[in-house]
Amino acid sequence: MTKRYVRVLLLLSIAPGVYSQSLSPTEKKVIETVRQIHPETEKFLEKTVNINSGTLNLEGVRENGKLLADEFEKLGFKTEWVTLPDSLNRAGHLVATRQGKRGKKLFLIGHLDTVFEKSLPFDPFTRVNDSTATGQGANDIKGGNVLILAALKALHAQKLLDDVSITAYFTGDEESSGGPESRRDFIERAKKCDLALAFEGAQGLTHVTTGRRGSSSWTLKVVARTGHSSRIFSDLGYGAIFETARILNEFRRALGQEQYLTFNPGLMIGGSEVRYDNKSAKGETNGKTNIVAPSALVKGDLRFISEKQKESARARMREIVEKSLPLTKATITFQDGIPAMEPSEKNENLRKVVDQVSRDMGLGPVLAGDPGSRGAGDVSFVAEYLPCLDGLGASGKGAHSIEESINLKEYPFLIQRAALLLYRLTR
Repeated sequence: MTKRYVRVLLLLSIAPGVYSQSLSPTEKKVIETVRQIHPETEKFLEKTVNINSGTLNLEGVRENGKLLADEFEKLGFKTEWVTLPDSLNRAGHLVATRQGKRGKKLFLIGHLDTVFEKSLPFDPFTRVNDSTATGQGANDIKGGNVLILAALKALHAQKLLDDVSITAYFTGDEESSGGPESRRDFIERAKKCDLALAFEGAQGLTHVTTGRRGSSSWTLKVVARTGHSSRIFSDLGYGAIFETARILNEFRRALGQEQYLTFNPGLMIGGSEVRYDNKSAKGETNGKTNIVAPSALVKGDLRFISEKQKESARARMREIVEKSLPLTKATITFQDGIPAMEPSEKNENLRKVVDQVSRDMGLGPVLAGDPGSRGAGDVSFVAEYLPCLDGLGASGKGAHSIEESINLKEYPFLIQRAALLLYRLTR
């Protein structure tokens, strides 16, 4: 049994109402409320997980947003749907707001979409045992979305949301952004707040995210001469597929060991004809073994800890691409996605607030996680404007895979911690 689970079991043995003397009577009531409503919290989580909301399933994303909006309105929040141009092929975003004059103005971040598109086999919410449940988006990020809601419900029950300013923003395309236009409203609203808290998956009870890598995409296109396969390496050159293999292998050799830098060729097709549809993220090709492939296409991502690292990597990738094998020609283009959230003193100061809440609850210290262990997230769009913290959502394993799960033992404590954090920041 790991130390982590021994710790959780010890926490579960604490009788209701018995917490550190550092908590105020009001804070103890908030924690008790989280406990009392937890059965309905889990039921709501199951309901939202069972809605397929893959980024390109626009109807599903909107349905998930409507489900959350109804709950926020019960808490006195004003909700609105931010629509996006049809050309972006994205569903839009949900925003829930309360306006007041007390404490810090908070910007809470979640997202409605998952990586699981409707075309994939459906994996419903399933309780494996009393400590684990599986399901599409269970921890990334539907567990985090419901955590926000449950924490606010507990505060609302104690009338602690009166006269506070909270903007809860749930984007509809975090997993596959519609581009800069899709984040304009998001950024402008964040700028009006004092700090941002994001609820992507937690790394247990012991770490939060003060920095995370950015993400951009790249497209590699290769063309070559074609003809009978017996003439490869001679008057036809090397063909598009060999050139593609050379480039990808050189990327790995030249850039593969740099700290915080990763690049992943997520899709590769090559042959006599190559077709790729951006809207559906699907590629098709055809060819024969006795024909030298004249074309190839690779779609990939690039992750980085700073703009400097991103630009350096792009420059080296371009150099590799330009050194073509005979009678081939390759081009690479880059598209900006999510910027990096560099670790900073302002973010570290916000971590210290979470750390104190955790210690006061008897949960122990909270440290800053390794920035290299996190992918990109929406919080990075606003990190240059205000203090930010991420990794405040649900814990679990296997995000973005058929094995995605949520830790049901840690979940109540993460909700309690979030509720007290929101309470203290708005006081």
